[in-house]
Amino acid sequence: MSERRACKATGFCRMTMRYKATRGNDASLRERMKAIAQERRRFGYRRLHVLLRREGFRVRVARELDRLLAERGRPKMIVSDNGSEFTSNAILAWTDAARVEWHYIAPGKPMQNGFIESFNGRLRDELLNETLSSSLSQARAALGRWQLDYNTARPHSKLGWQTPSAFASTFHPRRDQTLRNMNGSASAPAAPHAREGKPNRQNELTAG
Repeated sequence: MSERRACKATGFCRMTMRYKATRGNDASLRERMKAIAQERRRFGYRRLHVLLRREGFRVRVARELDRLLAERGRPKMIVSDNGSEFTSNAILAWTDAARVEWHYIAPGKPMQNGFIESFNGRLRDELLNETLSSSLSQARAALGRWQLDYNTARPHSKLGWQTPSAFASTFHPRRDQTLRNMNGSASAPAAPHAREGKPNRQNELTAG
């Protein structure tokens, strides 16, 4: 049976049958990770990560945050969900070193981080669900085009149907500098964090 006929009969897109993943140059990291996992079958990813760091391997989120701080400046607070990439010891150590507060939203409450969740929905609907990339460079190019369109052409209802770039141009340069130094647009935590060693039952009831 031909590929075309087989895909039509099973409902698969032919492009997915020919897709070949393109990974970064991390072959040595992958091989070492598999070797350690083979030696220590009962270890989870957290312990494997610790062992890899002991050997000098460095991965993912904290390194990217360092790049963003160098490019955009240090924020007062970062708000995120409770994903494992944000709750790791590496991120906790990074927040101390960078002197940045980190606020976790309540589990199952994406509305507490509504700005980024709204953006994620638009990105998914307008780009990710509409685009099939066959390489990392192609995905980056598509994201770059979408970012340019999002900021310079796409009407935004919350901005009076202006584009973000047009809206930003309405600010006075001195006021614009003040806005960049504001605490951010994320909503405040539902309740203050209880101090260590002093449980606050009222806070628990409010947040729960």
